[in-house]
Amino acid sequence: MERGGEVKERQSTHTAALWLVGIGGTALASLLVGQVIPGVPKPVQVVIRILVLYLAIVVHEVSHGFVANLRGDPTAKMQGRLTLNPIPHIDLFGSIIIPGFLILTNSSFVIGWAKPVPVDIRRFREPLKDFAITSLAGPASNFLQVIVYALLFRFGAQSLPSWVAFLAFSGAAINLFLGFFNLIPIPPLDGSRLVAAALPTRLAVQFLSIERFGFIIVFGLLWLGAFNPIFSAIWSLLMRILG
Repeated sequence: MERGGEVKERQSTHTAALWLVGIGGTALASLLVGQVIPGVPKPVQVVIRILVLYLAIVVHEVSHGFVANLRGDPTAKMQGRLTLNPIPHIDLFGSIIIPGFLILTNSSFVIGWAKPVPVDIRRFREPLKDFAITSLAGPASNFLQVIVYALLFRFGAQSLPSWVAFLAFSGAAINLFLGFFNLIPIPPLDGSRLVAAALPTRLAVQFLSIERFGFIIVFGLLWLGAFNPIFSAIWSLLMRILG
């Protein structure tokens, strides 16, 4: 427990729920989808994208809390966060105002975040390892959703209404981008927890301590276009998945 306690002194008990999608990310998928599936009115596209994004976020957060509970930390369960009801997960500023404005104005990038699911690493049996597993659960849930949406798109796009095909395409695109983006190893993104679990305790503490600057680092890299090759690769993968 000394290992977990040492990390606890420098690391928040909450799993970061930073949702960032930069130029070439979800917005790109959303804008291009109209070229793939015509005949869906713009208001319908906006509503579908918002609903798909919220489901992606909520399932991601619930997955964090569910796995944390399995690994010995019932904090999220005790606080009623293991629910698909989006209300407990909504952050007024980060979940509604900012992403809503950017989506409605067809911004070249979309950012947003949900309320973080509470995680107390002191309750884990193996703090850093269990913290990594808990963090990995979020992106894993996004990839599972990609499979569901991709199957719907591949086998139902020709026979279902165009709005259903648009929903399937948007769901696959948004979840694929979010899943991979959150695996980038920069605190507070989920990938940083996997890196921390592989480091010696002191290095893990130092690495995770940069989380307070993580938001700035990620935005800076987005602005510089550092993630554009990643987004391009993800887009190519999406096209291959959807066939």
